[in-house]
Amino acid sequence: MQGEGGEPRRWALEQQIAVGEFFDAEDFVEVTQVHLCADTEALGASGVQFVENIAGTKIGGRVCVPSITDPRGADFAQINAINHDPDIVALERRLSAALSSIGFLMTNTCINYQYVLPPARGEHLAFGDTGSVIYANGVAGAYSNYEGGPAALAAALTGRVPRYGFHLSSKRTGTQLYRLTGDLGTYSDWGAVGGLIGRDMESYWDVPVIISKRRPRSDELKHLGAALASYGSTGMFHFVGVTPEAPTIEAAFAGLPVPAGRTIGSADIRSFYEAFHTSKQELDVVVFAAPQLSLFELGELAAMLDGRQLHDGTALLVAVPKAVKVIADENGLTQAVEGAGGIVLEGVCFYQMHARELARANGWRTLMTNSAKLVNIISGYGYEPVLGSMRQCVASALAGRFLR
Repeated sequence: MQGEGGEPRRWALEQQIAVGEFFDAEDFVEVTQVHLCADTEALGASGVQFVENIAGTKIGGRVCVPSITDPRGADFAQINAINHDPDIVALERRLSAALSSIGFLMTNTCINYQYVLPPARGEHLAFGDTGSVIYANGVAGAYSNYEGGPAALAAALTGRVPRYGFHLSSKRTGTQLYRLTGDLGTYSDWGAVGGLIGRDMESYWDVPVIISKRRPRSDELKHLGAALASYGSTGMFHFVGVTPEAPTIEAAFAGLPVPAGRTIGSADIRSFYEAFHTSKQELDVVVFAAPQLSLFELGELAAMLDGRQLHDGTALLVAVPKAVKVIADENGLTQAVEGAGGIVLEGVCFYQMHARELARANGWRTLMTNSAKLVNIISGYGYEPVLGSMRQCVASALAGRFLR
């Protein structure tokens, strides 16, 4: 590592060798995609400057594999609508410009597996967003560890990662069993299941195996995985008869003895909802984000809101990828949400938008969402969150108070 390939690549390889040695990796594995999770709240001004320094380096300061970005921290078209701090927005603009100069495609989405390039089974990746990693490993059967911001940036510069963890077949075997018997009719129900299982996890290397008569769809798996990753730091799961490495329960456990497992029923799911409550009646903001909404989810929301008006004083924010926003604009979905008084945010996710500062700027305290992941995170930013279905969230936004 003498720097012949440029200082950025020397830095990247030095970091990757250190990580590989820590995890006893025998070698590197080439990756086909990189997904970078790096928002300005995590980076700060010094982190943004670091990225800018790489962007300004002529030798070695460019990606060598297809590389994309997670949601950024500001929708530049809606900064006035949500009273975003100009200094935060300026920092976001600097980061976006630097990443673009390095060669990142500014997709700004956490659901890249649905809207950019779905991973293929057996494909080795360097994904950074927790929801993207667990979906890639579990649902797609691709191989990725959680690659934090610096690690994903290093992978983009070198085109490889240390071969350890979920890049190894031996780490992908099921460890615990869960049988779902409860009603699972909404996205938030699937998120609640993810949260319940995630709380049981004892290690990043735990791989839960799930059995249910109800076969989940892509968006339901999205909410399940996002919550699992949030509550359990879980990087992979198997869903018997659904995910590719679990055609049978025996395959999910790689022929090892199947544990007795745990049953999750309707009472467990209700208790999960009840854990998120507030004594206040007035509802300040409803948020649909974490993960970003798919086109179908946005269509459901638009149908619920079309021709109705939000309660004065209650905000409604919807986070979607740019790909969804373009199609939504063309098909009247954006107009249906914004006609009701909501705001459709492009390329962001709420908790990455400096949510504490947004609360102060807008007087938000109480929050309702259908995202089990978001309620797990957002109380740390000073909010009092309540979890409900999409329909319950809409009804509450129209009434200006919590309806369950």
